[in-house]
Amino acid sequence: MQEPTFLILTALADSPQHGYGIMTDVERISDGRVRLRAGTLYAALDRLQSDGLVAADREEVVDGRLRRYYRLTEDGAAALSAEVAALRQRTEVAARRLAAFPRLGGGASPAFAGIFPKGLR
Repeated sequence: MQEPTFLILTALADSPQHGYGIMTDVERISDGRVRLRAGTLYAALDRLQSDGLVAADREEVVDGRLRRYYRLTEDGAAALSAEVAALRQRTEVAARRLAAFPRLGGGASPAFAGIFPKGLR
């Protein structure tokens, strides 16, 4: 799963949101690394809708403009959950390997020590 898709699904896992809300939530979740443009977001939402991962939730008019809200579907939640599990597994493998990485006398450097769960050090 591409990072923008992962972040869009993550944003919608919290609650239904409209386009601008999704864009700002994605930027917040990614600590400012990912900034979706409107065209990119709506193309992704169209694809995710056709894949059954998101659905239109409701529409409302705000300041004379139509605002469409999107929500995560059951299939979308399952896809996000599977991606989280895959990322967690890959992260654990990387953490174990880094813990054994030789550094001036062996073992992980002190900079890595605090990021690994106890069982992975």
